[in-house]
Amino acid sequence: MRYLRMLSNSMAAAALATSYVIALVLHLNPNLPLHPSRLAPLVATIGLYYIVHLTVIFYILLVVRQLLAREVFSPAWVSVDVLTWLSALAAAAGATLMWRNLMTFSLVLDAATAGALRACTLTLAATAILFLLLALFRHKAPRARALWAPLFVLLVLSSVASLLALRGRGAPPPLEARPIDAAFDRARPDASGRVTVIAIDGGSLDLITSATAEGRLPNFGRILDAGAVRHLATLHPTSPEAVWAAVATGKLPQKNGVRSSAIYQVAGGGGALQLLPDYCFAHGLERFGFLVEEGHTSATFRTRTLWSILSTNGFTVGVVGWPLTQPAPVVRGFVVGDTYHRVALTASGIDDPSAIYPPELELEALAAMESAMADPSPVVPAAVGGAALDPRHEAPARTDRVYDRIAQAMSRARPPQVTLTRYQSLDPIGHYFLRYAVPSEFGDVTDEERRRLGSVLERHYGVIDEALGRAVAALGPDDLLIVVSGYGMQPLSFGKRLIERVIGDPEISGTHEAAPDGFLLAYGASVARGRQQARASVVDVTPTILYFLGLPLGRDMDGFARTDLFQASFTQERPVTFIPTYDR
Repeated sequence: MRYLRMLSNSMAAAALATSYVIALVLHLNPNLPLHPSRLAPLVATIGLYYIVHLTVIFYILLVVRQLLAREVFSPAWVSVDVLTWLSALAAAAGATLMWRNLMTFSLVLDAATAGALRACTLTLAATAILFLLLALFRHKAPRARALWAPLFVLLVLSSVASLLALRGRGAPPPLEARPIDAAFDRARPDASGRVTVIAIDGGSLDLITSATAEGRLPNFGRILDAGAVRHLATLHPTSPEAVWAAVATGKLPQKNGVRSSAIYQVAGGGGALQLLPDYCFAHGLERFGFLVEEGHTSATFRTRTLWSILSTNGFTVGVVGWPLTQPAPVVRGFVVGDTYHRVALTASGIDDPSAIYPPELELEALAAMESAMADPSPVVPAAVGGAALDPRHEAPARTDRVYDRIAQAMSRARPPQVTLTRYQSLDPIGHYFLRYAVPSEFGDVTDEERRRLGSVLERHYGVIDEALGRAVAALGPDDLLIVVSGYGMQPLSFGKRLIERVIGDPEISGTHEAAPDGFLLAYGASVARGRQQARASVVDVTPTILYFLGLPLGRDMDGFARTDLFQASFTQERPVTFIPTYDR
């Protein structure tokens, strides 16, 4: 019976801790209205997920307490003594969680939300102290039972109410984005310098440097030797959607509107969440079906993108495989969204080819995709010794092959002055094959695995290296090549690997959860050779391209023009200029 009483107390403490987590979710998503009709589904989904797991945690603590106690531990069904200590633990953990999320999402949150989270951290820290004082006073004066229970209930209710009061009723959601481009009334002369941007998901400068030092990846090596190299600070949460949105706009998420990888719909009409808390396994909500993930669209942008700015200033652009380009925006040039390979051959994709602009280039893009898909040869050998193809890397690599072929076909049909092509395979491949590329970081890679799979990741760098070779060969004396990895990849910690084994995905070994640096490589006649220790940022890419093309920077952009990438002879003749904004 005493173990059932422990369970009832564990459930009560878990309910309080769950309320703190739900309050954090509400703070991170200020557009969600604080209304019973929205809170009920939130509690029924997120609340159920956390109350079950937290009950298990608190129950284990009480069982350990029972095993270590000198006397028999038999609490009441609802024990104020036990709950006071557990509530102090819950409040302290809640304060820590609030603070860690505030630090983690500092580049994503607006000032009001950041201030509210800071106040919540102090509130929960003070609550934890009050719970501890209450427990101590109760121990000193056990006869005053009629006093301690009401004080405990008051402290519980006031702590939750304070968090909700600091959050407020919720900010009204922003209006749906709409095109703000002016008519394309002028064109730049073809003599203008051309820019080629090759974007890479999850690229590692250390792995590239190591391979080039041993004579592999020759085109990467050529750029490292004769170009400019910078580490690139990324964003947290580190998702391709949020990072490449920042790259494309020169603005942080609170300005461009893209704060996470997707929008998460709460079952039962509880509204949509764009940001999930970190450090509390919140992504398990989506993995186990408590939330339904919906991808962003081009309407998510709250500001103008690089291709929009360039189009209205007379430059032709070509964008291939970039996130948040579905439906494809109207540009002076062409756009092929990163969903094209999934929808082009479906009935809906044929009837409504919204993943590509202009529609008249659909035939060229479709022919290029069919050619890539019909190619029977593997993108790279799956392993040493002719082993069977591994879908964990061959499938994403074929996606890169599709967009590489499409980019070449579209550029032949309509040559752009600025080209942006994204290669996305290194991210999903790195999640599974990083352990074989850097076996010393893991310690459990066998010699046979290292022999068969150690070169898989590097061979996919080789595919991008071939694209770099074509880009370098096509450069003119006034052109610029930029290679951008928006974020890096690092080994998954031992604890996270254990968790992945428990939940059924033991092969994962790489992660970008802690926001590892990406890199920026620049190559061209105007580029100053060398590597500097100072880091650039993902929001610096668009301002730097605008500067190179002779366009002013928007003062509302968060990034800077990286003039240190260029030779003094270039920067002396081209001062940095500004306009208030490109959004009007």
